[in-house]
Amino acid sequence: MTDPHAIPRPAATVILARDTEDGPEVFMMKRTTEVAFAKGMHVFPGGALDAADQHPDLAARCAGLDDVVASAQLGLAQGGLAYWIAAIRECFEEAGLLLGYREQDEMLALQNEEADRLAALRLDLASHKVTFSEILERENLRAATDLIAYYSHWITQPGRPRRYDTRFFVARAPRTQVPMHDNSELVAHLWVRPGDALEKARKGEMTLMFPTVKTLESLTRFARVEDLLEFARSPRARPVMAPRAAVALDGSQRTLVQGDFAYAEVKKLDPDNSGHVWCDIKPGRPVTIADQIVRVTAANPGMMTGPGTNTYLIGNAQTGVAVIDPGPLLEEHIAAIEQNAAGPIKWILCTHTHIDHSPAAAVLREKHGATVYGMPPPPYPNQDQTFAPDHVVRHGEQLNVAGITLRVIHTPGHASNQVCYLWESDRLLFTGDHIMQGSTVVINPPDGHMTTYLNSLRLLQSENIDYLAPGHGFLIAEPAVAVDRLLVHRQTRENKVLEAMRRVGAPADLETLVVQAYDDTPANRHKVAMRSLLAHLQKLQEEGRVQERDGRWSLAA
Repeated sequence: MTDPHAIPRPAATVILARDTEDGPEVFMMKRTTEVAFAKGMHVFPGGALDAADQHPDLAARCAGLDDVVASAQLGLAQGGLAYWIAAIRECFEEAGLLLGYREQDEMLALQNEEADRLAALRLDLASHKVTFSEILERENLRAATDLIAYYSHWITQPGRPRRYDTRFFVARAPRTQVPMHDNSELVAHLWVRPGDALEKARKGEMTLMFPTVKTLESLTRFARVEDLLEFARSPRARPVMAPRAAVALDGSQRTLVQGDFAYAEVKKLDPDNSGHVWCDIKPGRPVTIADQIVRVTAANPGMMTGPGTNTYLIGNAQTGVAVIDPGPLLEEHIAAIEQNAAGPIKWILCTHTHIDHSPAAAVLREKHGATVYGMPPPPYPNQDQTFAPDHVVRHGEQLNVAGITLRVIHTPGHASNQVCYLWESDRLLFTGDHIMQGSTVVINPPDGHMTTYLNSLRLLQSENIDYLAPGHGFLIAEPAVAVDRLLVHRQTRENKVLEAMRRVGAPADLETLVVQAYDDTPANRHKVAMRSLLAHLQKLQEEGRVQERDGRWSLAA
């Protein structure tokens, strides 16, 4: 039986690239169907690290790189150089291409007698008659570790028969060497443009592993090998790509990676990667996101609501049930709440009173006699004026409901009466619309206020939270990262607003500014974007950086 918790084996893969008139090509090999891993698939050269890759003599034969620098690039305490060595060794062993130097930094040509001699040593290496270190020493060679750039990091998902913790590298292919697959594990090879490889896979002419597909997709954006190498060498975060299996809306299997909306939730709910968790939100379908917490989503998807408004049910038959954000006045959604409540509905908590979050509270209170918590609605037409809380919550207040304690955190900005509820013992924050998935929230004056919203985001930075349960979308992991990303986004947008005003020069109205300040937003969303644009301008006006006259805005004199 496969152990889903098996420790992945360290491995290295090298993507060799060369320039052509039609763009870069990469070197790929086809694995035989007689192997246990990646049967019949097209892959890049690579494999698991050997103990010999850590041999101290190898470090002296590495050009332009030592273990301290290599380990720092990989985020390791030590042993990073072995990944570069393994990439070069595997490339030589599998493809017959040796990234190495002779004297005076002359790249190996592997021609004539030299080619024959190295070909024999390659066979000895494959049969473990000689080590890579011994080959370098015997031939007086240095490994061209300075030509290889760290590109990405992938870990085989849990539950697979073999798991690898693989570092992907990129390098320019040696111009004078001729590749040859080993005719053992590899039965064919080709040079192919990344986009063409993906098209071949789509047509069934090539079989690719998921990390290979995603890597090829990322390579399509580079017009030259030098552009690829420059990107790989640039200082940047390289998140660990650890795929997860999930179930799509049509019942098919889907593979997720970081950045996919459902990834964090699937990882949390399916730690063994059995692939049973949904990666699509279906209105009315209950999802158990934690012990005694069920999420039911309303059938009100749209541009402002994403897949729909989330309602959270907390509790059981003994404790009673607390409903967080009962949602809009939709009979089928109210019925879904009642059907999925594990006990009597005793408490209703609203994060704010926008009309997709609170209107169902009155119906549920009337039917079940539940106590309603929240803040009264501000006097604006986009607010639910029917909402009348039995208990007006206060910032820092502890609410004892459904056998748990929730702490109220007042987070105005999107709405003046927006609050979050923190389940401190489980480090889970119900965010309402303060933070939502898939997009930034609209800050809509006069009730919405940009400076207040940014301060409310910063308020969460000191909290001990593992997951966010938003009003729209899936669970969100790494809340601190999510908050930082929102703060950076808002600052970037503010910079674009100022740049748009400089470009226009003369005083301009919102319709003129939104086209340039939101040029990365589809035109059909500009009307909504103008609300947040106005919030940004009002913030800048409060800071004395812009001024407004008769609905036209300009930089302050």
